[in-house]
Amino acid sequence: MRFVPRQPRDGINVSDTHPLVEAGTLIVGLTIIFAVIALILVFLIEIALYFIPVEKEVALFENWLPDDLVTVSPGDERLNQSQYLIDRLAFHWGDAPYDFRVEIDDSDVANAMALPGGLIIVTKGLLEQVESENELAFVLGHELGHFRNRDHIRALGRGIVLSMFFAATMGGDESGLGIRVADMTLRGFSRKQESSADEFGLELVYTHYGHVNEAWRLFERWDDSGSSLPGVASYTSTHPNPGDRVENLKAVAQREGWPSEGALSELTWR
Repeated sequence: MRFVPRQPRDGINVSDTHPLVEAGTLIVGLTIIFAVIALILVFLIEIALYFIPVEKEVALFENWLPDDLVTVSPGDERLNQSQYLIDRLAFHWGDAPYDFRVEIDDSDVANAMALPGGLIIVTKGLLEQVESENELAFVLGHELGHFRNRDHIRALGRGIVLSMFFAATMGGDESGLGIRVADMTLRGFSRKQESSADEFGLELVYTHYGHVNEAWRLFERWDDSGSSLPGVASYTSTHPNPGDRVENLKAVAQREGWPSEGALSELTWR
């Protein structure tokens, strides 16, 4: 019996699945893989950074500033009073391992953040919103709370991974740990981290002034306005809801027996 080979059927090398479905499956699969890799990197980097001694952190970031930070003049009255205020608040944190320095970002967006090495960034937009030194003291005290718990180091881990992503997708010019990256990473602070920073900040305010009057007044105004004030959205997106925050702070003050009445200190530039 003679064997007669058959010709392969037409389209044998063509998938029965639609090309768009295959492309979508590939994209989703790659996205999941990259996300898992990013989460693993963040976890490992956060652990590694958390165990870096504060002294080493300060040495590494002693004179560092984000590349995209546009600072005000060194002689600006707002900068001088903010630095003086942070020094006085830090005095009540007896074993603070940082020499804190304040820089004002010339931005209309209201924000404040704690960055490695003891650097605290406050925007011009936020300083335009505060009406008393007591309000500003709580904002700065909150950032000191993040340093106390080393939350900024955990955020730095996320920032490094984001920078690696930007470097791979957009080129080297986007790989610096700038204000935009820092702002994105700060959105990862948990409610527990924010509440802990708030309690420490309020404690510093009470220790310094002997009361907590007006400490949370800024957030009451934002809550009354529905956070619709110009430039406020960025701060409220990276921090707890203003209304919830005020209620929590009042509860802490009542629990600790901290007076909510007392003389207010003026801001020299208002």
